[in-house]
Amino acid sequence: MDEVFPNGFVWGVATSAFQIEGAHDTDGRGPSIWDTYAEQPGFIEDGSNAHVACDHYHRYAEDIALMTSLGVGAYRFSVAWPRILPTGRGAANVAGLDFYDRLVDGLLAAGIAPWATLYHWDLPQALEDEGGWTNRSTVDAFVEFTHAVSGRLGDRVAHWITHNEPWCVSVLGHAQGAHAPGKRSWPDALVASHHLLLSHGRAVEVIRENAPRAKIGITLNVSECEPASPSEADHIAARQFDGELIRWFLDPIYLGRYPNDVIEYHEREGRLPRGMDFVKAGDLEEINTPIDFLGVNYYSRAVVRSATIPEADNEPRTIAVPDPAELTDMGWEVYPKGLTHSLVRLNADYEPASLVVTENGAAYAMGPGPDGPVQDTRRCDYVKSHLEACLAAIASGVPLHGYFLWSLLDNFEWAFGNAKRFGIVWVDFETQERIIKASGHMYSRIVRTNTISGEQAA
Repeated sequence: MDEVFPNGFVWGVATSAFQIEGAHDTDGRGPSIWDTYAEQPGFIEDGSNAHVACDHYHRYAEDIALMTSLGVGAYRFSVAWPRILPTGRGAANVAGLDFYDRLVDGLLAAGIAPWATLYHWDLPQALEDEGGWTNRSTVDAFVEFTHAVSGRLGDRVAHWITHNEPWCVSVLGHAQGAHAPGKRSWPDALVASHHLLLSHGRAVEVIRENAPRAKIGITLNVSECEPASPSEADHIAARQFDGELIRWFLDPIYLGRYPNDVIEYHEREGRLPRGMDFVKAGDLEEINTPIDFLGVNYYSRAVVRSATIPEADNEPRTIAVPDPAELTDMGWEVYPKGLTHSLVRLNADYEPASLVVTENGAAYAMGPGPDGPVQDTRRCDYVKSHLEACLAAIASGVPLHGYFLWSLLDNFEWAFGNAKRFGIVWVDFETQERIIKASGHMYSRIVRTNTISGEQAA
C-alpha cells in the first residue's frame, strides 16, 4: 500500500487548557468544575491537581518552539471558559483574551495554524452552581462565551471546534460520576447532552458571524462497538452502546433527530422519567446546523458484553478486554483497525464534508533513561499503526484531511492526575523540564515527509 498521505494533509498536535495551562488563579481566571472536582478527597488517582500542570500559561512560547522543532503545521488547543468569563457570563476578562491573543499570534508567526476548541470540559463553577449543563440557561451562557472568543480571535483563527467529546461531559460527568461535576443521574446526563448539542448548533452560527471564512466542526469520541460473543444478548448490548456513544450525538447533528431505538432503551431503563420534554420546538433544527468537518477522537474499540454489575452503577453491559490483547497504561486495547472501521462507518452513515482525527494517542509511562532520551518505542508503534489505519480509510474513500496526535505534552490526565502520560514530550512536573521523546522525533520525520514509508518504531 502507498504510504504517502495526500497533499495538504494537516499534521498537528493537541492539548486542552485545563490539562496544561496551570495559572489557576492568575489574571482573573475563575474556578472551573474541574478545580472543584480535583479538591474532593479520592477523586484524583494520585491526589494531584492542575494548579500548575505544565505551566503553559507562562511557557507557551517555549511550547510553540517545541512545535516548531517538530515541524507540525497545526495546533489544536482549547480556550478556558473561566479565564474569559470567570463567572460564566457577563463582561469578558481582558487579561484572559490577551493570553489567547499572544498564543495565536505566536503560532501564526511560527507558521502553525491555530485550531481552537471552545469547550474542553472546564465549565465555570459559577454556572454549575446554577445547574450547569442541566440548566438550559447554560446554552445562552455558552453563546456569550463563543461570541467573546470568536469576536476577538476570529480574524486569525480559521478552524473552530465547538465541543470536545460531549459524551464524556454528559455520561462520565453526570451519569457515572467519573468526571466533573461528579453526578450520578442518567436523567441529568441526557438533559445535559441535549443542552450541549443545542449550544453547539447555536455557537456555529455565532462563529460564522464573527469569522465568515472559518471552518467549523465538533469533536466526538468514537469506538468501534463489537459484541464480546456471538450471543444475541451481546449483540443487543453492543448496539445499545453504539447508540449511546455515537448515534445519540451524531444523528441530531447530521440527521436532525434522536435515534428512536436509543430513546426507547433509555425509557425502558427509567432514564427518561419526563420523556423528552427538555427538547423544545426548533431545537433539533438548530442542532442540525451544517458544519464543515467532523472531529474524531479514537483510542480503542469497545468490546461489549451484556451483564449487570451492581458496582458499575447497574449498567446492563460492560466493556470487555480481549485476551490476549496489548494494552496501554490506561488499560485500553491497542486496536488500530478500529480507527479504519470507525472512519469508514462515519463516512457511510453521515457523509460529513470532511473528517479530521482530532485526537489519537496512547499513555505509556516511559521516562528518560540514564543517558537522557525517552525511548518510548511502544508509543512509536501505536502512532505508526494508527497512521496506517488512517491511510487505509483514505484508500477506502474517506475524506480524511488531518491528524492531531494526543498529546504534545505529558499533562494532567483528568481523574488520573499526573499518573498517565500521553505526551510525545516528557514533562518533569516539578521542574517543568521538557524532553522530546522518541515518538516525538518519529512523528516529526513523518510530518516533514508526509509519509510513514520505512519508518521504524525504534
